[in-house]
Amino acid sequence: MDAQKSKSSSTTRKHGNQPRQRMVQNHLLVWVDANIDENDQDCQNTLTHLRSVVNDVNIYTQPDACLQFLNSIGDEKAFVITSGSLGQHLVPEIHGIPQVNAIYIFCGNKSRNETWAKNWSKVKGVHTNIKEICEALTTGVKQHNQDSIAMSFVT
Repeated sequence: MDAQKSKSSSTTRKHGNQPRQRMVQNHLLVWVDANIDENDQDCQNTLTHLRSVVNDVNIYTQPDACLQFLNSIGDEKAFVITSGSLGQHLVPEIHGIPQVNAIYIFCGNKSRNETWAKNWSKVKGVHTNIKEICEALTTGVKQHNQDSIAMSFVT
């Protein structure tokens, strides 16, 4: 894989006078899409929405780089957003990775991608707009946090 063709970026919000408390300090969001252009205004708006839910957003334009990253994150949990076109090939490769908590498909053709996505239990939804993705992601993060709390009492 040509490392120069892949982009990765990460952002962490500073703690200060935030209007609401964020629950997602120990979660990662991985967004993989061959068409990501961080200089594009639409892409910047999407990133702003995603960072309002999860502080740490990692961007990849190449599936191989995404796969390598997911295999290197240790015990952290990752939520993955992938395009429909890449997802069809990426989901089978990442579905078995224990660090992958949930996968969301962000695409332009919901019905076409729902057909294959329904076969994968970690795929939590196929969405055509960023608002739906953020709502589903918020729900997924809250559920994971609740599950983690319950597990800590058992162990």
